[in-house]
Amino acid sequence: MKEDIDFPKVEQVGVCAVPHDAEGMKTWKVYIINMLDEPITNVLVSTRGYGKKDDEKVSTSELRHYFEDVLPKSSRAIEVILDELTGLNNQYWVSFYIGKTIFDKKFIFLPDTLLDKNLVDLPVMDQKGILIL
Repeated sequence: MKEDIDFPKVEQVGVCAVPHDAEGMKTWKVYIINMLDEPITNVLVSTRGYGKKDDEKVSTSELRHYFEDVLPKSSRAIEVILDELTGLNNQYWVSFYIGKTIFDKKFIFLPDTLLDKNLVDLPVMDQKGILIL
């Protein structure tokens, strides 16, 4: 059972969103960032959006993404968040290995987080975005 597994604290691995203009429509590209000096492997990311929009409950489909590895000091694109979904909670549940140790953490972009005023310089990426550690 998951509760029987001791998951160490996740450090130096995060999720970020970078603003992107796709055919005149504003979107956010979401990446996993590995700031460690070693690769992370068997990376599984489960994504979903949920919350309220126009006073109605909204929930997106849950998607799963797998990466064999994310190299040291690098990032990998996960997915794109469309502008109409930025007012929801956008959740990224990430599990990965460093060596033989498994790590697990949930990252959530809360409603009104994906705004240009929240942009910062991103580590290992030569871009501005919104970073959750």
